[in-house]
Amino acid sequence: MHAKISSPSLRFLFLTFLGVAALSFSGLVFAQTKVVYHIDDAQAQGLKGLRNIRNHLDASPQTKIIVVTHAAGVDLLMEGAKDQKNNIEYGPLISDLKSRGVVFEVCEITLKNRKLSKDQFVLDADFTPSGVVRIAELQYIDHFAYIKP
Repeated sequence: MHAKISSPSLRFLFLTFLGVAALSFSGLVFAQTKVVYHIDDAQAQGLKGLRNIRNHLDASPQTKIIVVTHAAGVDLLMEGAKDQKNNIEYGPLISDLKSRGVVFEVCEITLKNRKLSKDQFVLDADFTPSGVVRIAELQYIDHFAYIKP
């Protein structure tokens, strides 16, 4: 049974509804995935985390990724830092990911507690007042998925 929409104003409302529904659906289908990677121990998570992020972007290049480091995780972003077990420098891996849009953030509370300065970090590093607060805000307010490698 088909309902016939004969009134021009009803037809307009119906078509407007269909247009809004189509736009809403397309927004869901093409929504950008957003992920926060949480690093709090560079030696345990650094190399594995950077490889996970590379693989993540290889499979889903449009993903917005923010890496938040705090505690021993900030060591990942220190100038000259490397994975001690495999003797692999993090810097080139970080620069490559940065060129693909990944944002790397260092917790300023950790800097203060460990008496570190911003100039000890790679140029690719950004800074956030609190790593834990930043992760919580990204998850709750900005709806980022959470990954801890």
